[in-house]
Amino acid sequence: MLTKRDVNADEERLRNRAQRLPAIERKAFYETVRRDVKDPDTYAVLNWFFVCGLHHFYLQKWLRGSINLTVFVLSIVLLATGWHGLGVVMLLGILVLELGALFRSQLIVQDYNNGIYRRNLARLGVEV
Repeated sequence: MLTKRDVNADEERLRNRAQRLPAIERKAFYETVRRDVKDPDTYAVLNWFFVCGLHHFYLQKWLRGSINLTVFVLSIVLLATGWHGLGVVMLLGILVLELGALFRSQLIVQDYNNGIYRRNLARLGVEV
């Protein structure tokens, strides 16, 4: 499980490694990173307003997003076809599972962004 302390320590370590890059490489690194990092508020909004899994697509978690979207659509179809009990249970299940992601959105996106830093440093040959 992600902890704030571990994610913050990882971010600090990665930023220190980036700061040690030569000026030209550092500039290229930050330009690439700036383009790829994600915003925690966007993630939270997608989670809050669209429980159907769009926030997973935002972080390029295609499988989890597809599963959430499929379950969401299936639950809506069940509600529309008279299977109200099962449809409500499925919607509540998604809501309960994704509530944790909503309250931890800052940490989840910070960890994702650390991965962006890590991959870009590795491309430059920096040991991470």
